[in-house]
Amino acid sequence: MASIIRHRNVNIVVLDPGESIEGHCGPGDIAICAAADGWWNSFVAVDGSVDSYDQPYPTYQHALWAAKAAAEFGTL
Repeated sequence: MASIIRHRNVNIVVLDPGESIEGHCGPGDIAICAAADGWWNSFVAVDGSVDSYDQPYPTYQHALWAAKAAAEFGTL
């Protein structure tokens, strides 16, 4: 079950394996997803498009820290 961390009025949505960004996130949200190669941060734009960094983070804590830093500047 996805969990939501609210930081600076931005939802950081931590997804469980198999959960989709489109099914749990809205415009302005940041998604954190675990994959075999690491933890990915993805950003949902106003039009619903999703963009991600070009490399995953090695740990959940690194991904969360980066998501909180991005939330400081806003995502839209």
